[in-house]
Amino acid sequence: MNLRKVKEILKAEVLCLEEKLENEILCVGATDLMSDALCLLEAKSLLLTGLVTLQVIRTAEILDLAGVVFVRGKIPYQDVIEVAKKSGIPLLTTKYPMYEACGRLYVAGFQGKKVDFGI
Repeated sequence: MNLRKVKEILKAEVLCLEEKLENEILCVGATDLMSDALCLLEAKSLLLTGLVTLQVIRTAEILDLAGVVFVRGKIPYQDVIEVAKKSGIPLLTTKYPMYEACGRLYVAGFQGKKVDFGI
């Protein structure tokens, strides 16, 4: 599955790097805590978040994410988008809230990273 499919499912708008919509996605994670993203995601993952700060882009760089989707129609300031462009991180925005966006992606066949929490 790739970012183009995510764009369709979430009726998302591409904020930057539309040419990278063919990026493959290994798994999807959703959080507003970048410390959780660092612990739970891996390279080529997709991050869904409501946080629109530079820390999101830096976290995406560190993890080599396939892209970032901002939920609830949020759009970061232009300087954040510019850093994402320079870093090669595609950004999208969707009007769906995080819960519904995750549900739509899950139903479409996207999976989260399997983590054993000992439950």
